[in-house]
Order: sequence, then C-alpha cells, then structure tokens
Amino acid sequence: MIRILITDDHAIVRSGLKMIFEQVADFEVVGDAANGSELMDCLHRSLPDILLLDMDMPGLSGAELIARVKSGWPGLPLLVLSMHNEPRVALQALKAGASGYITKDCDLHILLPAIRAVAAKRRYISPGLAEQMVFEEAPASRSGLHTLLTDREMQVFSLLVSGSSVNAIALQLAISNKTVSTHKAKMMEKLNQGSMAELMRYALLNGLTS
Repeated sequence: MIRILITDDHAIVRSGLKMIFEQVADFEVVGDAANGSELMDCLHRSLPDILLLDMDMPGLSGAELIARVKSGWPGLPLLVLSMHNEPRVALQALKAGASGYITKDCDLHILLPAIRAVAAKRRYISPGLAEQMVFEEAPASRSGLHTLLTDREMQVFSLLVSGSSVNAIALQLAISNKTVSTHKAKMMEKLNQGSMAELMRYALLNGLTS
C-alpha cells in the first residue's frame, strides 16, 4: 500500500485526487494540507510513503518549501503536481530535491505510474516536459544557470548585483544576515561564481542588471 499525503491550496483539487485514489487498490490517502504550514504539521504527526505537492500556494511554497521538506525529511519521496509546464520551473523543483515533476493536465496513465515510481525511490518527469528539457533547455543551460536559482536566491542575486550589502538585504527581506549569507553561498555555487566581481560579470553578460 502506498500512503499518500496531498498538498494543494485548492480544496477541489484535493477532493478530486482523493476520489481518484480511492479507486486504486494500492493507494491510500493518509492526509491533505492546503499550505506549507499545514504540510509541516502533517509531517510531524505522521510520515507518508510519498508527498504529492503543488508548487504555488499561499506562504512558503515552491522550491523553498521543497528544500525545507527535504531538509527535515531527506528520505521522503516528493512528487510535484503543478500547473506549470515550463522546464525552468521543473528544474528548480528537481534541484530543490523533488524526485519527480508532472503537470496537472496529465492523464491517469501518467499520474499513477509517476506516483508508483517516486514512491519506489525512482525519478519521474512528464514525457512531454522531459522532451522540452532535453531539446529546448540544453543550449541555454550553459549560460542560463540562474534559471536553477530559487525565487529567494534570485532576490538575493538581484539585490547583490544592484550594490546592496548583506545587512541591507536582510533588512529589506526581513530575514537574518545568516540566512542571506546562506542564500548567497548556495546561489554562488549554483552559478559557479567565486567572487562578487565574477557575479557582476555574469549578471552583465546575461542582462540581469537593473
């Protein structure tokens, strides 16, 4: 039996998925959450076999929520079910720690195998999206590494190349200096940049300066 936790801010989506999974012999929905906070509460109470997660919800969501979940429960298989079919969004989710990514317009012959694959610790990407990632994103991947940044890392990147200090960014984003420094370090690593001078050059070459 595959125990599933559904997280989506639309009640009708959660109800629809439950109805579908009730008809599948080896699936059991053990909980649902409407946002990141509710999700964390659910995970603290009981750990499912797989987390089915939307990318866009109020509050903490997207790649940041995925990273938070994987930090607390690194062995939990996580499958994103999203309305976004852009390779950039899928790459962000996978980079943050998701094991699979499918879109909400997929058929059951994709949804059900995707859940089984990710629950079994394998990876799964919607075939159409995987094709886009291979044939459309490959040329850009060499110079467009910033597409792998989370939303928060991109905020920090933009403020840094605009001349803001770590202290100023912390005040503007209402987070600690340590958190800003952590985002900066992760962002520099993803972009393969070793100094602020290199970061500025990258921003200029990719048209990312204001």
